[in-house]
Amino acid sequence: MKTVDKLNKLLSNVQIFYMNSRGYHWNIKGDKFFVLHSKFEELYNNLAEQADEVAERILMLGGTPVHAFSKYIELSEIKESENKSSAAKTVGGVVNELEILLKNEREILGISSEKGDEGTVALMSGYIASHEKTLWMYKSYLSN
Repeated sequence: MKTVDKLNKLLSNVQIFYMNSRGYHWNIKGDKFFVLHSKFEELYNNLAEQADEVAERILMLGGTPVHAFSKYIELSEIKESENKSSAAKTVGGVVNELEILLKNEREILGISSEKGDEGTVALMSGYIASHEKTLWMYKSYLSN
């Protein structure tokens, strides 16, 4: 599979994760509301930026970024998440979704490294470092 195809799969995962995190932000309830409401906003803002960067990278490589939700749903390993409002379920969703993104990013890193595609290598390396830290933080939250 070409790098562009893998990037479109990543873009699709990012877009579904973005919508899920918006839902977590909107629907969180309970005594963790104030902490998680703002953390989910930070998360979806970062995902929006990532979607833009990945789409632009696809264009730089001569491809066309997918931009239909039907296509996102078809390509994404991350599934839509509805009606989650507890801290455990929303944070658990974030953890699972981050793990999927990291798997995609590591795969793209390997492929682009083999091809000498330094631009994509740098982009994926940055995402991996950031998402590993975010994943650690959300997992730490769950271990209370």
